[in-house]
Amino acid sequence: MGILAKDESFDVVSKVNMQEVDNAINQTNKEIQQRYDFKNSKAAVSLEEDALKIVAEDDFRLKSVIDILQTKLLRRQVPIQNLDYGKLENAGGGTVRQMIKLKQGLEAETAKQIIKDVKGLKLKVQSQIMEDQIRISGKNRDDLQQVIAFLREQDYGQELQFTNYR
Repeated sequence: MGILAKDESFDVVSKVNMQEVDNAINQTNKEIQQRYDFKNSKAAVSLEEDALKIVAEDDFRLKSVIDILQTKLLRRQVPIQNLDYGKLENAGGGTVRQMIKLKQGLEAETAKQIIKDVKGLKLKVQSQIMEDQIRISGKNRDDLQQVIAFLREQDYGQELQFTNYR
């Protein structure tokens, strides 16, 4: 009996590095305190569980804070596609608030769509959902690299990373 060729595999994940998010929040708050256009402002960003809370006096300042935050996140390689913006709310004390949820892991619907798209490539690979990530395996490394190249071109509303390539 011959030795079976070992399957190659990789995982499709979507993760946000919380340490980098924390660093970006600190940098954003520091910049707000130093900027002239935010003098005596109540604007601030904070982290509450898996969401960012942004508070400011008005919509205009809130949008400015979000712009600053996005710039800081991008510089720290935090994917801003993984930000899920809540609606603008009045927060009392003459302020407005917006919650931005951080998407960690693949949501079930997204994972199903990815698997369906990968099957549509008609390559000899298997896909399997494992909690909030997908394992894709196959005997041919070129097939796996084709899958990665294909997935990089798609937009699933959050950034995909490819890990545990073996």
